[in-house]
Amino acid sequence: MSENVYDELKARGFIAQVSDEAALRKALGEKRVTFYIGFDSTATSLHAGSLVPIMAMVHLRRAGHRAIAVVGGGTTMVGDPSGREEIRRMLDEATIRAQGKAIHSQLDRYLHFDGKDAIAVDNADWLLPLNYIQFLRDIGRHFSVNRMLAAEAYKQRLEKGLSFIEFNYQLLQAYDYLILYRKYGCTLQMGGDDQWGNILAGVDLIRRVEGAAAEALTFPLLTTSSGAKMGKTAKGAIWLDPELVSPYDFYQYWVNCDDRDVVRFLRIYTLLPLDEIRRLEGLKDSEINVAKHILAFEATKITHSKEEAEKARKASTAAFGGKVISKSEVKADITGLPTTAVARVRLEAGISPAELFTEVGLTPSRGEAKRLIKQGGLYVNDETISSLERLLTVKDLGPDKMMLLKAGKKKIHRVVVG
Repeated sequence: MSENVYDELKARGFIAQVSDEAALRKALGEKRVTFYIGFDSTATSLHAGSLVPIMAMVHLRRAGHRAIAVVGGGTTMVGDPSGREEIRRMLDEATIRAQGKAIHSQLDRYLHFDGKDAIAVDNADWLLPLNYIQFLRDIGRHFSVNRMLAAEAYKQRLEKGLSFIEFNYQLLQAYDYLILYRKYGCTLQMGGDDQWGNILAGVDLIRRVEGAAAEALTFPLLTTSSGAKMGKTAKGAIWLDPELVSPYDFYQYWVNCDDRDVVRFLRIYTLLPLDEIRRLEGLKDSEINVAKHILAFEATKITHSKEEAEKARKASTAAFGGKVISKSEVKADITGLPTTAVARVRLEAGISPAELFTEVGLTPSRGEAKRLIKQGGLYVNDETISSLERLLTVKDLGPDKMMLLKAGKKKIHRVVVG
């Protein structure tokens, strides 16, 4: 091993709690450690909030350690109560399996599963065939109900109601750790800080059943400086699936982050060297926009490829101004913008801006669109829409049969004739 990856994770802000810092740092510096993180199959896609554990896995993988990604086909059937105020909606097995395959495919983009240095498994393979009575006798007897109820995840739910099926979740997650220890020699489980109690339960189970040492590490539960949950916006989650959130919109999410978050996000969501990030930390005032575009490019490159990141950067520059691309490139690059096709017959008749801006998602309602028109906040082809009576027609189409709609300074959409 080269430089100790534990120090890298700590310097980048990945570490919230660790079971035995000295022991884990020593292990990561002296030998190849097998580690795992679980991802329950609760949706067809992971979102930007999932990038914290994913990026931590990438750093460890690059440092020569072995990664195991557990797709939680079994635990999803129970539902993790951590960080939830109410019970999760129960999903059928077919849906869970389909969503698990989609998540496996997404994780492969970051970890490159080869069955040797990066492994993907589904805990449904060992959880679904379990004999319940035998499981309680072999595993359940090692758990103290008093200790489980003291865990933060369960304490928060007791007042509002905790179902018996959810109460089993900690046992199953601990059992996952035991299985992975036995089969792969896995000695490190990582996860969000709300998983601390569950991960420690696995550490304790391995100690009790196998008489062996295992470690736990959790990541901070990140929020933006404004207090918003990472990966969430007013329009919804920032999904990693390009069919749900385009690479352009993904890029714009990072470009539009709060100035106070830029350096922190560069450390966590990119692979840029820390020395380079420290240089960017010195940028002030309008220069911070340079750092934001670097953040957006690097994050988009990791998730959607360098080619998509280039297209998103050029489209963003073409839409909002700048010197990154030449004038001759603008037409091609604007095709990376979110686009809606509108029937020519509608434009010939004329469409009210309130209707079209709401239809393409630039405003949440026609009322809000009208309010922005009165304030001079809506634009077509960089021209302010100054009247509620103004209609958008074929006359607003350029030679390339398109028009650009803009709400404020940061939200833009391309309309083409369909």
